[in-house]
Amino acid sequence: MCGATEGGLSLDGVNVAKEAVVQGRVVRGGEPVGNAYVRLLDRTGEFTAEVPTSATGHFRFFAGDGEWTLRTLAPKADPVDRVVQAQTGSVAEVEISVG
Repeated sequence: MCGATEGGLSLDGVNVAKEAVVQGRVVRGGEPVGNAYVRLLDRTGEFTAEVPTSATGHFRFFAGDGEWTLRTLAPKADPVDRVVQAQTGSVAEVEISVG
């Protein structure tokens, strides 16, 4: 057993009790989208961080507690915004579908 979440990213080595984790996957038509970018924006819309998606469409941020916006930029798709709540001690799991 590897400790990975069902179909998601492994949390091995992550102390979830001390972190607010926002992670998920970018998909198009149910298929993973690699080479997309997911931006983390604060409550005022200010850019905080950006990560590329993996070949399986996965991404992860360690954020502060509160409300965040995930802005997904994928090839041949309009930007998609999703609001998420981050809270220390939990994992906010998000699936983002792009056109």
